[in-house]
Amino acid sequence: MAAAAAENALKSREVSAMIKQGFISDHHTLSFSPSRLPPPPQTANSFPRVYSPSSSPPPQPQPQPTPPTQSYSQSQSQSLYEMMSEEQHRESKLSDDRRRKLHLRVSKILDETQTRTTSFRDRNGTDGSGFGFGIGSGGDVKVSVVGRDGFRVTMEMHKSVLEEKSRFFDEKIGVAHYVEISDCDDVEVYVETLVLMYCDDFNLKKRLMGEDVSKILAVLKVSAAIMFEAGIISCLEYLEAIPWSEDEEEKVISHLNKLELNDSVTEVLLRVSSEPSTSTRADDIFLRLLTGVLLAKDDKARREMKSLISRLLREDATSESNRLDVSKDVLYHLCHRCLSSLRLCLSDATAVDENRDRGVLMGEIAREADNMQWIVDILIDKKMGDEFVKLWADQKELAILHSKLPIMYRHEISRITAQICIAIGRGHILVPKDTRFSLLSTWLEALYEDFGWMRRASRSVDKKLVEDGLSQTILTLPLPQQQAILLKWFDRFLNKGDDCPNIQRAFEVWWRRAFIRQFAAEQDTSQLQITVCDYPN
Repeated sequence: MAAAAAENALKSREVSAMIKQGFISDHHTLSFSPSRLPPPPQTANSFPRVYSPSSSPPPQPQPQPTPPTQSYSQSQSQSLYEMMSEEQHRESKLSDDRRRKLHLRVSKILDETQTRTTSFRDRNGTDGSGFGFGIGSGGDVKVSVVGRDGFRVTMEMHKSVLEEKSRFFDEKIGVAHYVEISDCDDVEVYVETLVLMYCDDFNLKKRLMGEDVSKILAVLKVSAAIMFEAGIISCLEYLEAIPWSEDEEEKVISHLNKLELNDSVTEVLLRVSSEPSTSTRADDIFLRLLTGVLLAKDDKARREMKSLISRLLREDATSESNRLDVSKDVLYHLCHRCLSSLRLCLSDATAVDENRDRGVLMGEIAREADNMQWIVDILIDKKMGDEFVKLWADQKELAILHSKLPIMYRHEISRITAQICIAIGRGHILVPKDTRFSLLSTWLEALYEDFGWMRRASRSVDKKLVEDGLSQTILTLPLPQQQAILLKWFDRFLNKGDDCPNIQRAFEVWWRRAFIRQFAAEQDTSQLQITVCDYPN
């Protein structure tokens, strides 16, 4: 019997070869490859196409033999041969394991239906465990799904089901009794999609429940390829109803755009798309969000939302240039609002009676100063802080009110000046020298006086960072202005010590500029001579 089976298999392969070479015509075979599917308008790999069974698939390029080389010794060649053999053995073992696991997964899919046995066979003709697929009475069409590695699953299906559920089969199957879907990237998904054709709408959705987004997208791709309308609708409804992770969201958008399903995907993508936004509409939203944070009553929630919005705005700054971002007008509108609130707080504080709770007063000033720092920080990140430097330098009235309050109430305000100096010292804000000098003229004395409280009362104040920023800002000024500022600092530092910013570095640089490396612009006495002639000599 074994000999007879072998002889029959040999004859079968010979007949198959003759069919492929065109010696025997078979008008009842339909074969297509999803990797050669012609594109719908503007997309590729979406719909199958039929090619004649008498014509072979396009020949694959064969690797060119590598000419032998004499550069290795015999022992080295032997060692290389052994390594190649071991690698081939490992790859073969991995391939067998993958096939075995795939076989089990496909068997499970088919076992969940009413099955009857057909055959499993790989490209080399090796039989595997028998399994197949049929509903009710025997199918009248054999469908083979062949993977790129030769893994093959053959199922008996009903032509009426294929034609009813798939527009592709309805248009193409005709009188064929055998259909081959070759060169599949995922045999398991193709088999499962074909199985789903036997489900009504309710059971189809039930079969999809619990699957992850990647699996649903794979089934959707196959359903689109064979024009399985019920499968497409069920997959899209499932995707619309389940939550996605951020990675899954990118996959969904990418896959749906490639499939070009047009209006069918609108509902699915509503969660990630909206009506075209305008800058005015975006400004209204940003203004509402930022104002809400500034006026928040719960301090913990306010801090959390400040951190969140700052992070999101930084992400926007690194994204594509067509993203809508918070506008300069919105940020400066909030700046003026914060300045008005801060000025009002200081005015109330200077006129406060003894009965008012000083703790509440300190909290109100600290809150408004913190709001101002947050907006300034956003301006600096957005490279929009230059106008604020002049605005802050012009706050003479606010500086006078500041000087009338005890340091313990007002020191948070001086952090705004420190914040600006750090940004100038890092080159994140570019303003004219007159504006820089005006800034220091208005607020430097206040910063000196508040520095000790700033350092002790807030862990977030980096003493060295403030000192470096202040030093760099001073050193950008003309030398006479550097001298005037640093000589005053010298006297103050000798009396206050650590309660005064230590800007010795700026003092050293100024000293060398003033006394050691004196610079004087030399007049250029050289004369440039230009000679014009018709031809080069």
